Amino acid sequence: MTTPTTTINPLDVLTAVCDRLADPAAVGPSPDGRTRPQSLAGGAAGIALLHIERAVSGHGDEATAHRWIRAAASEPVSIGRNSDPFHGAPALAFMLHTARPLGGYRRAYTSLDTATIALTRQRLAAAHARIDRREPLTMYEFDLVHGLTGLGLYHLHAHPDHPVSGEVVGYLARLTEPLGDHTGTPAWWLPSGLAGTPDPDFPHGHGNIGAAHGVSAVITLLAHAILHGHDTPTARNALDELCRWTDLHRQDDPAGIWWPGYVTPGTDPKRHRPSWCYGTPGIARAQQLAGLAQRDTTRRQHAENAMLAVLHDAVQRDRLPEIGLCHGKAGLLQSACRMATTSTDTHRAAQLTAQLPDLTAELTNQLATETHDIPELMDGTAGAALALHTAATGTSATGWDACLALN
Repeated sequence: MTTPTTTINPLDVLTAVCDRLADPAAVGPSPDGRTRPQSLAGGAAGIALLHIERAVSGHGDEATAHRWIRAAASEPVSIGRNSDPFHGAPALAFMLHTARPLGGYRRAYTSLDTATIALTRQRLAAAHARIDRREPLTMYEFDLVHGLTGLGLYHLHAHPDHPVSGEVVGYLARLTEPLGDHTGTPAWWLPSGLAGTPDPDFPHGHGNIGAAHGVSAVITLLAHAILHGHDTPTARNALDELCRWTDLHRQDDPAGIWWPGYVTPGTDPKRHRPSWCYGTPGIARAQQLAGLAQRDTTRRQHAENAMLAVLHDAVQRDRLPEIGLCHGKAGLLQSACRMATTSTDTHRAAQLTAQLPDLTAELTNQLATETHDIPELMDGTAGAALALHTAATGTSATGWDACLALN
């Protein structure tokens, strides 16, 4: 069970973490290459987001942010097949978009943004051609981390009025149209395992509900589009279709409302631990945004009740011993902070907000008292520090968590 933590000032812990991560040379590359500079997940680009957020919000040093930006751009920029929302030109474009309040980098950002638009249109053309051939969807085509949902969220935040933003929304709307393949599965069904590749444990594929690789990120993008200038019948129809499908798999038991991270034919749904990637935090945030876009009070309430159930349940929270955004407490905390500030129900907003101090204290205590050798954004101290910064200051000045489909 979760035990009370000692009172440690989270702002002091944040300062100490940022001091340890101040010098890119001191962090250095990891043996497995995860800290390659252009990676948001494991590299300098992701760690730069921490220092940019701290500097823009007035809590950090601009010079440190600039050092990390230069470190992230220290190698030739990838614009080829291995570039995606978390690596290469799109990742660096997102990083520099968050850094705009610091000034500078205008020419570099324009070049990266142009490359990202071109890449997005190449991927869109391939995706539409795949649909025209009535071939099944692949994870890498559409998901948040590798595919067009992640690229689309970048465009909607960076330049919502650019034609490419509407083009991505149009593609994701088309993603919900039946392929006519007589399989009985929806068009967003994946004929693969959880890694996006054939897997004998998934002979009939799976339907992915999670935020990192599934339709929850698509739901978030469509909701964001509807709320920010792309309120079209096709976007609304697509959002309604995806929400109807997730409603079919919503569970309600004595522990509260929850959704499985994925579903497979002939198997019982499984409750994933409350991580951002496949668990309640990412899915509930998507459902909350959908409820706001659809003006569906019941959907929003289900989402907020699901998050409250996790926050109240020490057994569920104890399933997150790690600190990180993807698999740990930081992802739960950032999701809960976003849901608390977005709720249009003052009572539920207050309930959500009341649960944040304990989770903030737990994460603060872990960062202060444990040794964490991984500096990265998704599973390391940089991401945990960003979530702690949001909770401790009440701000997210740069909108950095758009890369997680939380904003």
